[in-house]
Amino acid sequence: MSFSFENTSEISIPKDPLQQVIGQDHVVEIARIITRQKRHLLMVGPPGTGKSFIASSISSLLPQPQTQISIVNNIYNPERPALEILTREQVEKIKRMKEKVKIIDPRDAPFYVSEVLGFRCKRCGTISDPETNICLFCGSEKYRRGRSIEDLFDQGTKLNRDDKVVMKKSTSEGKEEDIVYERSGDRIKVYKKKFGEKEEVQRKIIIPLERNTFVQATGASETELLGDVRHDPYAGHPDIGVPVYERVLPGAVHEAHEGVLFIDELSTLGELQRYLLTAMQNKNFPIMGRNTTSSGAAVRVDNVPCDFIFIGAINTTDISGILPPLRSRIIGSGYEVLLNTVMEDNEQNQAKLMQFIAQEIIKDTRIPHADYGACNSILEEAKLRAHALDKKSGISLRLRDLSGIIKMAGDFAMVEESEFINAEHVKKAIVRAKTIEEQLMENYDNNMWKAGMSDYAALNKKRKGGYASEVR
Repeated sequence: MSFSFENTSEISIPKDPLQQVIGQDHVVEIARIITRQKRHLLMVGPPGTGKSFIASSISSLLPQPQTQISIVNNIYNPERPALEILTREQVEKIKRMKEKVKIIDPRDAPFYVSEVLGFRCKRCGTISDPETNICLFCGSEKYRRGRSIEDLFDQGTKLNRDDKVVMKKSTSEGKEEDIVYERSGDRIKVYKKKFGEKEEVQRKIIIPLERNTFVQATGASETELLGDVRHDPYAGHPDIGVPVYERVLPGAVHEAHEGVLFIDELSTLGELQRYLLTAMQNKNFPIMGRNTTSSGAAVRVDNVPCDFIFIGAINTTDISGILPPLRSRIIGSGYEVLLNTVMEDNEQNQAKLMQFIAQEIIKDTRIPHADYGACNSILEEAKLRAHALDKKSGISLRLRDLSGIIKMAGDFAMVEESEFINAEHVKKAIVRAKTIEEQLMENYDNNMWKAGMSDYAALNKKRKGGYASEVR
């Protein structure tokens, strides 16, 4: 091996996340197709071969989400909240309109406005905290929301339920326009209401416009995967309960809309795979109360969008645990790929392993860079693992285990206040990183622990006489 670097800080890391994937070129090729064509993917391989990283890399290359999804209060039938879907253009337009809002001091607002909003005392005209019903200066009762609305109509004002006052004003063209005054803490927001504009509705944004396009649902429960409606002991009572629309919770299938839904150990979902299949087929899935004893049991929101790229991962021994209809759906609109566990031992792949070491150090942020000797020791360990664990010549791609050695070696370097991780730190980490099964096999003369440990025994045999035995 001949590389021109002294430590891993000199190794450049590609900005394209898929170029950071090591030893899985065939998967990267398919991943780029998936990103462009919005296909599904099933990755099969042992733990630690980069399945999660590949999935998150695919999501990072997707375009920005273009829709925001909200649950809107249905005043006529609260148990059936409405669905609101806004495009990015619509959301940005609303944002621009809000930016035009003027914030004023209550003293600068019309007398009746500041009174209705609870700032001004009707008797002495003094401004005080709107949350206080009694004037602190004269002791009189200020305006309260229980005051008759008819009393205000004669003064050209209208009170709505959101602590807003709408006043009509004549323009220079002889037309009328509505000016909205809205309480905002100890200030008042002022803005124009356009003709025909609807009153602001009560809504809860469940899928914001700016969101993570990578949603991991490994081991998710039914509620976590499909959504639910929170229980309210007051059953949504208008005075003391939580409104129904505010209790609607999205599931992972909804949060992954326009992004990637990743599920590792797919077979552990069991029968929930059927619901996942329905969501993939329909690209929408209802949110409903899933506990029959909950106050949310009668609540349902239909046609909630869930148009996502599904990426599943599974071990080779668990393929039979995938429901045939779900697997058929993936094959019919996507790809199945087997991940490599070993890559060929050549200079190009050795350089990729060096890149991987640098990547792991940068991601960790708490350990120093590794010098050339440390990288060479990690490479030798990767070769030993390929032969012992996978019975192949080459460089092991069980990268999670190697990552653990890198981080442990970095911890030893930090304790010693060393500028770089060196070969001795790596040798020490390799010994300390032995699994509990290896430790049991070494420390207990019991055939029960030795059974099934032939792979680890082969790995230790490979190390015999080498650096692993030097650290005790």
